[in-house]
This record gives sequence, C-alpha cells and structure tokens, in this order.
Amino acid sequence: MTDRQHAHPEQGKEQGKEQGTAPGSAPDREPGKEPGKELAKLPCLGPASAMVDTLYGMIGQSKFFEDFTLDDVRKLSQFMTVYRADPGDTIIREGATDDYMLFILEGRINIVKTDAHGERHPMTSVGPGATLGEMSMIDGEPRFATCIALDATTFSVFARNSMVRIIMEEPQLGAKVLIKLVTLLSQRLRDTSSSLLHYLERTESV
Repeated sequence: MTDRQHAHPEQGKEQGKEQGTAPGSAPDREPGKEPGKELAKLPCLGPASAMVDTLYGMIGQSKFFEDFTLDDVRKLSQFMTVYRADPGDTIIREGATDDYMLFILEGRINIVKTDAHGERHPMTSVGPGATLGEMSMIDGEPRFATCIALDATTFSVFARNSMVRIIMEEPQLGAKVLIKLVTLLSQRLRDTSSSLLHYLERTESV
C-alpha cells in the first residue's frame, strides 16, 4: 500500500477543507439532489449559511431580496449552496434540463442565445443581485439560454427540491419566496412582451 492508502479518513477531510472543495465532490449540496452537469464541474464553496451577510447585502441591489428581513435571509441561506466560476466557465447551458436558479453574489455573467446555425449571440450581461434560471426551476423545461461567467463569479444555488422543503418546513417564508418568484417572472414576461411589441412596430414601419 502507498502512504495515501494508509492516510486516516479524518486527515483526508481536513486536507479537503484546507484545499477547498474539488468540482463534483462538494459536501452540503442540496439534499437528495445531484448538481446539474455544469455545476458538477465548478468548485462548491459549501452552504450559503456561511454568507448570510453577503446575501443580506443584496437588499437594494436585488428585486428578489428587497422585502426580506435578516431572519428571512438567514433561514433561506440554509437551503442554498454557494459555487464559484472562473471567467469563461459555463454555469447554465441552453437546452439543459435542470431545476435550479441562482443568485449572483460577486462577478458578472454573460447571457447568450444560440441561433439555428449554431452561432452564439450575446443577449445581455448581469451582475451582483441578479437572479437567473427561475423559469426552468419552476417548470422543469429546457434552459432558454446559456450563462457564462465574464469575471470570477460567486453565486448561490437554489434548487426546486429546496423550494419544496421550505414550503414544508418554513411555510411563511415559502409563501414569501413563491410570491417573489411569481412577481419576477411576471415582470420578465411584461418586459419581453414590450420588447416584442416595439420590434413589431419597427418592422411594420420599414
């Protein structure tokens, strides 16, 4: 046997803590749920409960957190996991079927859409306080676009099974989260409808 094979299990755990969690092997992920393919490639920083102050600091930057109290954020953080992405890392891939949304804590993410010829076209970019992936988390449908880290990016992940747990374990907070999600999706639908109307008006005037 090698020295590695003789190493005590507790020693291995301590080494893992010192070196950070390797992609695909992080502890304290969403209970009962393996990460999506893209998340499995990224380093997991552990439970979001260690970053309550950062999450609470999103109030004022994030429409999602604007009505949340510190106690709300503290409870919600227990149901989320934090990941890190380097520039160029794909966080969400268009067409993938996974069931989580994310909150950007640090960094910036580029959102791109692939056309019928396989070419990617930038749609927009978002930074701290933004939420991504709400629709697929709720309905389980394939992702609409690809999200790629522009900078070193830290984000927390909130999965559908965690939403179910919150509703069961913290019903008041669960109702608050659901209302926020519905409001965000409704606003995005309105924005999309408005953009489509402006596009049609420009097309008719040509």
